[in-house]
Amino acid sequence: MDSLVFLNAMTAMLVIIDPIGTALIFNALVGDRGFRQRVKIALKAVLISMLLIVVFARYGQSLLAQLGISIEALRIAGGLLLFYSAFHMVSQKLEYKIDDAGGDVSVFPMSVPLIAGPGSLTMAVLLYSSADANENALSVVLATLVVGVITFFALCAALPVKKVIGRTGDEVLRRFLGVLLAALAIQFVMDGINDFVVQH
Repeated sequence: MDSLVFLNAMTAMLVIIDPIGTALIFNALVGDRGFRQRVKIALKAVLISMLLIVVFARYGQSLLAQLGISIEALRIAGGLLLFYSAFHMVSQKLEYKIDDAGGDVSVFPMSVPLIAGPGSLTMAVLLYSSADANENALSVVLATLVVGVITFFALCAALPVKKVIGRTGDEVLRRFLGVLLAALAIQFVMDGINDFVVQH
């Protein structure tokens, strides 16, 4: 396993998924439910999300090829999409929606679109397509799963996390991560343009 590829992929997925911010939203969604029920919802949400991300990372490029979309176009479009997400992370104020109906929030909105959203799915395909060997591809998958584990523990610790950093701390953290994500998005766009120019 390539440690550099692993660390790069893990950092990228951590930034886009934002376990701490997701945990605070999760805490608002589950309301006053007991710890055991919170763990059950968190586990289901993370398992579904990781399955979607890994499967899309592995087969997303093939699907796009069937649609006539090149990986260079995906890098450019994905970079622009990630930059859009980063812009909103930096500029917009967070809004928490409480689930008054008491329904199952593990699939929607926790899994899709909060964890396995457009940003993380695009990021997974871009990282996986950039891996030039099976060993590097494995590093990307393992990094994604590690981020899933971190996210699960963050969801389980949502109440303590909220008490420690609060909404103000989360907004500061999201803005900092948004700047990093914006830089990463621009890099994807530049790589896509460069690859397109080289091949044409």
